[in-house]
Amino acid sequence: MDTTDLRVGDAEREAAVDRLQQAYAEGRLDHGEFDMRVHLAMTAKTRSELGAVMLDLVPAPRSRPAPSDGEDRLLAGLAHASGYFTTFVGPLVFLLLSGRRSAYVRRHALEALNFQLTLLAVVVLTFGIGAILYAVTWIVAGVAAVAALAGHEFRYPFTLRLLR
Repeated sequence: MDTTDLRVGDAEREAAVDRLQQAYAEGRLDHGEFDMRVHLAMTAKTRSELGAVMLDLVPAPRSRPAPSDGEDRLLAGLAHASGYFTTFVGPLVFLLLSGRRSAYVRRHALEALNFQLTLLAVVVLTFGIGAILYAVTWIVAGVAAVAALAGHEFRYPFTLRLLR
């Protein structure tokens, strides 16, 4: 038996309508086409009928999932905050100790490490004058730590991403 001939239930129809609403919100469907497809999705009886409604809609890009627990968020926030006093050493330690266990901590520790290495390069290349930037970077690192604690991604501006 072909699975496309199986009947669909209300939950599958509602999931299709949710995807259509998302496509409409993203501007991939105009209002008339959206109304028509919602009607077709709600009256679809089989998977093939429901699939035809969704055929040309590419799924929206998936965002990275938020960390599963508070410990990951805390470690990611500490990776950013550790740069306050240890420059690149603190983020490097978090990368080495927790980066293998959690992809979320690894992404944040790498971002903090690249930021601190970029800042160190600026200080060296300007013969110490760039050290004035450290006051500004504390604010940026604080914002990054708060973003990590909230479960969001953060990318430092003007950073050389030497490590990936």
